[in-house]
Amino acid sequence: MRIGELSRRTGVPVPTIKYYVREGLLPPGELTSPNQASYGDPHERRLRLIRALLEVGGLSLAAIGEVLDAVDDKDRPVHKVLGAAADRLVPGHTSEPDAETDLARDKVARLIGERGWRVSPASPAGEALAVALAALARVGHAGFAAEVLDEYAGAAERVARVDVEYVAGKAAREDLVETVVVGTVLGDAVFAALRRLAQVDASARTFEAG
Repeated sequence: MRIGELSRRTGVPVPTIKYYVREGLLPPGELTSPNQASYGDPHERRLRLIRALLEVGGLSLAAIGEVLDAVDDKDRPVHKVLGAAADRLVPGHTSEPDAETDLARDKVARLIGERGWRVSPASPAGEALAVALAALARVGHAGFAAEVLDEYAGAAERVARVDVEYVAGKAAREDLVETVVVGTVLGDAVFAALRRLAQVDASARTFEAG
């Protein structure tokens, strides 16, 4: 297809497609004449992935370039490719060294060890969890980790298994990454909404009579 058709199929403006080609995010089309190029399904798939990373994942173009490098590295295991995408979907957290954060990091490391998770406590998600637990401690709810964190972890395991089983059904590496991005961002929104609904039901059953 020509670039105009590629633009219509993907919803990406022609100038943006040309910019992605210049920046190395999208491979150039096959020249059919000095001033025209032909594009195929791989270009369409790549543009859809870029859009998902940019619009749904909220990644910068620099971060998208890193993810695409991982996708294009055929020697990199799928697990590592998915990790490259997933790690960049976790908002960065910076915090000053303090006792609460140090204790929270210890709790995260202990939780990961006890559950046998094959993930580093220092990963972006591990650090995000530590920051959240430290914030709970500062507002007087340090008992949260002791009372319900393990239950949360169990629920997260079950949801993660469903996520990965769904992703595993995708054949192309780019489809895998796109599914991780869209599924993580929109899946978080779906899960949060379900949790709110379940909380209202649980509250009604616990605190209302009849």
